[in-house]
Amino acid sequence: MKPGIGARVPPFRVMDVITAANARAAALGAAGPAVLRMEVGQPGTGLPEGARLAVEAALRGGDPMGYTEALGMPGLRARISAHILDWYGVEVTAARVAVTLGASGAFPLAFLAAFEAGDEVALAAPYYPPYLNILVALGLKPVVLPCGVETGFQPTVAMLESLPSRPAGLIIASPANPTGSMLSPEALRELAVYCDTHGIRLISDEIYHGLTYGKPAATAAQFSQSAIVINSFSKYFSMTGWRVGWLVLPEDLVRPVERLAQNLFISAPYASQIAAQAAFDCHTELQSHRTTYAASRKTLIAGLQHAGFTAFPPPDGAFYIYVDVSAHGEDSADFCTRLLAQQNIAATPGHDFDAVNGGKYVRFSYCAPLPDIEEAVRRLHEFARTPA
Repeated sequence: MKPGIGARVPPFRVMDVITAANARAAALGAAGPAVLRMEVGQPGTGLPEGARLAVEAALRGGDPMGYTEALGMPGLRARISAHILDWYGVEVTAARVAVTLGASGAFPLAFLAAFEAGDEVALAAPYYPPYLNILVALGLKPVVLPCGVETGFQPTVAMLESLPSRPAGLIIASPANPTGSMLSPEALRELAVYCDTHGIRLISDEIYHGLTYGKPAATAAQFSQSAIVINSFSKYFSMTGWRVGWLVLPEDLVRPVERLAQNLFISAPYASQIAAQAAFDCHTELQSHRTTYAASRKTLIAGLQHAGFTAFPPPDGAFYIYVDVSAHGEDSADFCTRLLAQQNIAATPGHDFDAVNGGKYVRFSYCAPLPDIEEAVRRLHEFARTPA
């Protein structure tokens, strides 16, 4: 039988790394050394306490927790609108907000509403793998823009102008996964204005906002009425398993996204929306998480440098460091396999993020508890003294 277009989608390889790390942990058993999880971007903290209490109260009160409106509970959409005004000084009506099944559920809604099959959509490499993989699954054509340290791993207007044909869309992420790099407000404005002027739909992934270290974060909604903004409760709000995110949409795409959501997802989970609404009252707790990430960032940067892994720019945000390990004489996949086998540290090879240059890079996540990061630094120093 003929397979469908989705059968050609590449794997999300970090999930394979998770499987290998789980197998290693099972083999070591409870008496063995702990496997330090630096391969995945999952906060080591859990659901904020106020959000937990809100869900508990709804359950105790007998709330039936059925379907909600496809675009989300009105109260949650209003809180997201207020959050955008509070953080960025931008007025976005609740009517332009769509609550989604995490950011992962927001991507296909945005891509299907904004593009036709066969459209070209540009994105910087290194990139978050599902951007490219979902585009492929939907019959769209990714146009990869190779980016390096010289542009902060971010795309530029000059890159867009150098393309042989104008893409239908551009995906940006600031802070970005896997590099933690950010666009300055001025650079974001330049890209947004260029896209508006040239009929390019800008899609801005802002799920790591709130987790920045010394640089201001701007939203594409400040500079463009045609841009689509994607955000999530998974990272800053520490709600990965609750699967709830949001879109800020141009007015002309609100009803198309609503129709798509009705058919594809019906609605985001009711309980998750209750938790998300309450999470906006938990900023004191959430800011303490960010303080911990900042300490872990500082510890890991110093530890990598002390161990001889110096080829990386300090990340501006998120909770990743993208390290060039090519000077150590082995492909990043082999590097990560050896690191797991010898030091019980799980990290992600760069192949997932860049099909051309990923063999040079390893992504380390520092969102695990700080004691785990401190122990990882000790093991990395020992690993660096072990020949490949």
